[in-house]
Amino acid sequence: MGGEGFLTLCAVFRVSPEPVGEPLLLSLLRRYRDALNYSIKRIHGYMEENGLKKTPGDGAVHGLLYEELKSRFGLPSRIAVDCYREAKAILKSWLGNGGDGRLPRARRPRMWLAEKQGYRVRDGYVEVIGGLRLKIIGWDRRYDQYPNRQAVLTYRSGKFLLRVAKKVPKPQPISPVDVLAVDVNEKYIVAGNHRVEYRFETAVERAVRYRELAERLQRKYSNGSYRAWLRRRGIRDRVRRFHEKARSIIEDWARKVSREIALTARRDGYAVAREDLTYLVESLRRLPRQHRTRLVLLGYRRFEYWLDWQCEKHGVPHIAVNPKDTSSTCPRCGSRLVESGYRRMKCPDCGFEADRDTVAVLNIRRKALARMGGSLATPTAPQMTDVPPEQMRGTSEPPKGNPRPLGRGGGQWATVSLNEGDHVAVFPFPLY
Repeated sequence: MGGEGFLTLCAVFRVSPEPVGEPLLLSLLRRYRDALNYSIKRIHGYMEENGLKKTPGDGAVHGLLYEELKSRFGLPSRIAVDCYREAKAILKSWLGNGGDGRLPRARRPRMWLAEKQGYRVRDGYVEVIGGLRLKIIGWDRRYDQYPNRQAVLTYRSGKFLLRVAKKVPKPQPISPVDVLAVDVNEKYIVAGNHRVEYRFETAVERAVRYRELAERLQRKYSNGSYRAWLRRRGIRDRVRRFHEKARSIIEDWARKVSREIALTARRDGYAVAREDLTYLVESLRRLPRQHRTRLVLLGYRRFEYWLDWQCEKHGVPHIAVNPKDTSSTCPRCGSRLVESGYRRMKCPDCGFEADRDTVAVLNIRRKALARMGGSLATPTAPQMTDVPPEQMRGTSEPPKGNPRPLGRGGGQWATVSLNEGDHVAVFPFPLY
């Protein structure tokens, strides 16, 4: 995420062109988008003609596209160079991911700008090559002391945004005393170890609501295979906004919960361990449709990305472990667990019994410690026999006798067996 000793982050500038220059800027962004898609096709065709498995060098691409991008699409010289360089980078990334399916293509007006040669920030304005000036309306000032790098200028929903990459030094990493394991499921993100356990409610229910509204509109304005909603601009825009809202809810939730976990780990001196869910999509295909849709909408890959990023940002060591049998193996003796109730697992050999998520957290911690060369403290907490079953099922109802947590979403409760001196954190405020 930025190289040895550095992090690469994105600072977003809200910009507004001068009234006279807005049509010119929009025209340039659209021509750049068309030139970018054309460059991707040409480079891929050149690779097929010459039997290349990797993208060609800059010299070959320059001779193939430079003059044509200037004459056919009217791009300035520097922007033409940036265009074919971005096309080459996009194609290289696509090939690195398997190169299956259709070629990638840009859909919205956009433009990639190199630092210094393509743009510069001066006196509250962004000066783009070609004589265009954009007034800066607002930006994140926390990283002003770091130099600007390459940027992307985009136009969406009537707004111009300049996303500028910056390199910042990594913070000093902590020396962990233990591991905070993170387990992901449809309803909760569970973070904990043999001492503490935190439960964060997911935002999938709120996101599903907007997705269902979009699908209801699509069904209403469809007749068999004829999708009339695609030809009605108002309905099409509303469907798009519903889907964007669902994605925004999940993105916002993933950022905030991952930040809370990283800050908690740094405060308590823990490393963070999670399951490597890279190939989870293969297992999702075997699940019922409703359950599969919710897990896909949850965006577990986005949560993984933001959790790793927040750990890097706050100097917390993080590790990904094999998810095999984390919820079905006894963390005490290693035997196969059997179900003893709703999301309850019990070991037939040693008698260990706990919630399925608690079992996963303990096993993830054990695997992480094994990879880090640490020792595992055997969980010796007494079994809970006086806790109502509905509390152990991870319900969103608070335990009796405690005040109801504040905020939308019902708050988060932790339910786990504890030794004397251990603690459980209860977050009485919404995290999204």
